[in-house]
Amino acid sequence: MRLEDVDSSPHFRHEADLIGEELMRPRGKTLPRDEPEKLARTVEDPTLDLAVRLRAGQILAAIGDPRPDTTDATCHVPSAVTDIGLHPSLAADVVCEWEHVGVEEDWILKETPVHRVRLEEFWIARYPVTNAQWWRFLRDSGHESRPTTWYLGACPWDRSNHPVAGIEAADADHYALWWSERTGHPWRLPTETEWEYAAKGPEGLEYPWGNTFDPTKANTRETGVHTTTPVGAFPAGASPFGVMDMAGNVEECTSDDYRPYPGGPAIDDHLTQTRGRYRVLRGGGFSRFGDLARTRRRHGPFPSPLYPAGLRLATSRRPPTSQEN
Repeated sequence: MRLEDVDSSPHFRHEADLIGEELMRPRGKTLPRDEPEKLARTVEDPTLDLAVRLRAGQILAAIGDPRPDTTDATCHVPSAVTDIGLHPSLAADVVCEWEHVGVEEDWILKETPVHRVRLEEFWIARYPVTNAQWWRFLRDSGHESRPTTWYLGACPWDRSNHPVAGIEAADADHYALWWSERTGHPWRLPTETEWEYAAKGPEGLEYPWGNTFDPTKANTRETGVHTTTPVGAFPAGASPFGVMDMAGNVEECTSDDYRPYPGGPAIDDHLTQTRGRYRVLRGGGFSRFGDLARTRRRHGPFPSPLYPAGLRLATSRRPPTSQEN
């Protein structure tokens, strides 16, 4: 075989066809009917040890997790006039707090200055989109871009209820369009402003749970898991509106390209130098430190395995079967 023919030969194709869900999950009366619901409650029980919550999530991945369905697992965020961003005088304090992990001032100055915005009410998914949901999207839509974290393109069914990771913002847009067409409801990615407010709430918290970093409340590098975890497995880290995993696990795509805030500096850093124009990501992830879990932190899709991105959906119209807090 000639070298130029290798890429076109099926023998050397990296990604196989997507296998069927029926091959990976037991059918029939393998477990009592109420077992998935009990396990789901265990995953989100803050009184239990993390190891117990993760084990329950691992079993749910195998038998089918009933929780992450964006048609009913949403949180309502009322309309508000709120401050977005960080006061420039506080940037040095943030850098000082996180200098032990190499945080630079320019990264934090992206968050400045504080500016007031008006937000109309919206609904945001309680959980990020999972691997299983992404598999259904690929199967139904014919979309060809597989997540970079799927080894050889295979859906990781042992992590079916973990957030999908390793996608591009354009893929996330395609997912939102597909889900809108499938449900007949207008879903989209949250704007950067919506994401920040949903994470920090009316009090403007530094992290979704409060103003002090706590590695037991989010899956970041400090937590020590070093991989994704089942959605909702850090219930004590829920945002004031009840949204799960807004800190840690995987970074999340928003609908906005990076641009300076009104009156703020334009930061030319490693992201603009490697990506040029880029979509803003929020929330941090399992492979990065807690500075990225701050509710105001603005990041982007740096081309490295250390920054796998996922998504969650939002909508400006009440979902037909929404479960609001």
